[in-house]
Amino acid sequence: MSSERSHGFIDRLKTRYRVEPARVVSDTEAGLLFARESNTHLNHYIQITDSSAREAAQACQKRFECGESLPLDGVPISVKDQILTKGIPTSCGSRYLEGFIPPYQSTVVQRCLDAGALIYGKTNQDEFGMGSSSENSFAGPVRNPWALDKIAGGSSGGAAVSVSSGGVVCALGTDTGGSIRQPAAFNGLVGMKPTYGRVSRYGVIAYGSSLEQVGPLTQTVSDNALVLEVIAGFDPLDGTSSKEKVNRYTEAVTAGVKGLRVGIPEVFFGEGVDARIGDQVRECVSLLAAQGAEVHEIELPHARYALPTYYILASAEAASNLSRFDGIGFGRRSPNSKDLEELIAASRTEGLGIEVQRRILLGNHVLSSGYSEQYYDKALRVRRLITQDFERAWESVDILVGPTTPTLPWSIGNDSLSPLEVYQMDMLTVFCNLTGVPGLSVPCGVVDGLPVGMQIIGKPFDEATLYAAAGVVEEKSGGRVSFPEIYDGRWTGE
Repeated sequence: MSSERSHGFIDRLKTRYRVEPARVVSDTEAGLLFARESNTHLNHYIQITDSSAREAAQACQKRFECGESLPLDGVPISVKDQILTKGIPTSCGSRYLEGFIPPYQSTVVQRCLDAGALIYGKTNQDEFGMGSSSENSFAGPVRNPWALDKIAGGSSGGAAVSVSSGGVVCALGTDTGGSIRQPAAFNGLVGMKPTYGRVSRYGVIAYGSSLEQVGPLTQTVSDNALVLEVIAGFDPLDGTSSKEKVNRYTEAVTAGVKGLRVGIPEVFFGEGVDARIGDQVRECVSLLAAQGAEVHEIELPHARYALPTYYILASAEAASNLSRFDGIGFGRRSPNSKDLEELIAASRTEGLGIEVQRRILLGNHVLSSGYSEQYYDKALRVRRLITQDFERAWESVDILVGPTTPTLPWSIGNDSLSPLEVYQMDMLTVFCNLTGVPGLSVPCGVVDGLPVGMQIIGKPFDEATLYAAAGVVEEKSGGRVSFPEIYDGRWTGE
């Protein structure tokens, strides 16, 4: 296990390929076959991109034979279907965009391709990123490999399962209210939501423009840090992209936590949070303390308002962003209409799922005349108060720590959960999106045979400190949690 913790899957893949470069192509064929076979049980892919993966593998093999190497050479990855891929269908998990082929490439995908990565496919997700279970997709629900009757988390559930099943080393997901970190926790993975502006959003189909970020899901902390190094940095094509320097995140993984000030907000362990998950997280906090970290209890006075604030703002932004889907410009056009108004209504009714319709209606309501001041404007003011709480917290601590999710994954098709109860599952993750700070989920144990995650929240553009803390948790808690035996070792050569 020690070598596994000090070197990620990516290092070992590349080392093996350098010794036997011919295996790049053969392993790609085996990987694509595995993706298809596992997809029949897990439903984690909407599309498997055989031809582009084979073409990239051939180029990678030639580089290896010439003694050349790129940062992600030969590394199999997957891409959430909310991220545009030139010439490859991108549907956002929605029947409305079924068959849509983007004419240009997203920046994050282009950077991965330029680094030598092999894209195996586009992953299943909640429609337009709206959901916490990856059940709200025209392609059907994603299944958790730890327990096939359980949800995979959302909205990047397919991305998470593509990694936790052992099929790829990394997946690119998007996080609007916890959509990377929550499925990472449910699948025993490392999931990073970077600082707002740290990673380009160019080519990402927008849900909540002021909230979402692209980030990696991986099996190890070191792999996650390397992928973030590849995709982070200023992009002139994205007006929200930051010119802040990109740190060497891979070096931070082994930096340790001596003298690190760790804040423990009690609200993260309060009502609605499974005590067993909280106990696992507290054990990991003890590991940090044993390595020299200083632990402090802190208060976040406006934390209880975070969830309603998030859903008001996210729904308002969703209503605005999705207004262009009118059945006229592109996407689904209903044949069952007599005039313009009927065309728009029919196209949206036929093409958009119930959850998306619900959030559009809510968003339009809070933005409408007579209600915008009561809801939307007030939510913006509360968002600022929550941000100020975090700014005050950084005066006394370097990171905040708590559970990633309040509960274990629930059963697929659980009709007993109301939409409001499902929204409650985001209660611990929306803080990062409202305030723009980075958040990372790292595996911290198993409860009832299912993995749980510890969330580490940091200062803006201080992802390096999150990796340092996560590296200690991964090292001292025995490495990554064991994946289901049927999938374990898929890419380790075991």
